[in-house]
Amino acid sequence: MSNISIRREGDIAVVVPVGEMDAIASPELADVIDGLLGERPARGIVVDLAKVSFCDSRCIGVLVAAYRQARDLGVGLRTADPQQQVNRLFVISGIDQIIPVEATVDEAVGALSG
Repeated sequence: MSNISIRREGDIAVVVPVGEMDAIASPELADVIDGLLGERPARGIVVDLAKVSFCDSRCIGVLVAAYRQARDLGVGLRTADPQQQVNRLFVISGIDQIIPVEATVDEAVGALSG
């Protein structure tokens, strides 16, 4: 079971999933992001991937769907600080060409605040 926390940095929501984002945990991530988008965050959402050790195709699907939903609502969504294995999956699958991937949460927050 995953552990997902949310913190606020000004008007940016930072979502921090921990552990493996697989077929079991990914729907929880989707629910968290859907809830935030339902609240219409002023600026955007950052998904902090620093503590995600594994991400499968279901997780990728959740992130892409969330990115498109956010974009349609005029809300920015970025990912930040993926571990090497997760980042490699993003590059191989081309997700890094769709969803902005920042090196740090601060950079992602800054990009959305600008």
